Amino acid sequence: MTVKNMFPRQENVLFDAGGGLTRKVGAFNDNLMIVEVHFETGTVAARHHHVHEQITYVISGKFEFTVGDKTFIVTAGDSLYKQPNIEHGATCLEAGTLLDVFTPHREDFL
Repeated sequence: MTVKNMFPRQENVLFDAGGGLTRKVGAFNDNLMIVEVHFETGTVAARHHHVHEQITYVISGKFEFTVGDKTFIVTAGDSLYKQPNIEHGATCLEAGTLLDVFTPHREDFL
């Protein structure tokens, strides 16, 4: 992969993932990726798992997250860590935006 250092916002395409969820990939390289994720109230991100480590930072809104066997209510300023292969999912309680960081990058998002 060729290294790119600047990812202007006008080049970051908003992708409609369906069901009230949209996302926009920001900067990334082979080992790291940042993704802005927008949720409408009531949107459910079904429980899933993947090989990537993930950190989620709540920019706005209110969410119920399940990570493994624990459930958390999170709002702006909160963050969550998801280790590789742990099952996790979320329900949006109040419309909002998350910032997800993945390592390595999510090839399926490109």
